[in-house]
Amino acid sequence: MFQDSPIYDRLIAECGDVPAQVRREAERVSRELELVMRPAQSPGYDRPHSPGTGWQRTAMLPAPRQQ
Repeated sequence: MFQDSPIYDRLIAECGDVPAQVRREAERVSRELELVMRPAQSPGYDRPHSPGTGWQRTAMLPAPRQQ
């Protein structure tokens, strides 16, 4: 990317190749998210995937008023 750039070479020597580290970490997170967001397709999975079968938030009833 930066060929014959003594400033960039010195920064890498002092701090490490931060852009490459960030790129690797972003790729790792992207792969993990892809696995998590994929519908469950593992063997033995007996419940069909349909809307409403995942995590759901339920409404809480208001607490009784104190007088």
